[in-house]
Amino acid sequence: MIKQLIRSATSTGANYRAACRARSRMEFIAKLGIVEEEADESIYWMELLTESGFVPCDKVSRLLKEANEILSIIVSSIKTARLRSF
Repeated sequence: MIKQLIRSATSTGANYRAACRARSRMEFIAKLGIVEEEADESIYWMELLTESGFVPCDKVSRLLKEANEILSIIVSSIKTARLRSF
């Protein structure tokens, strides 16, 4: 599970970087969609690690809060980009 968390978390950053280098608004939106999926997957793995008892909740709570904030920002960015593309 930890390896999966590392993969999805690093993928979030890598795909955000790719989105910033997008050649069009549609490519930007598509790449941010991948960022959204990977950030959500990271949250899933953190929740699973705490619920299974592998990691104490107090060790992950701040990271989980920040991951949810990042996810909210990405979702809001996607909505804004879609509105501006018309």
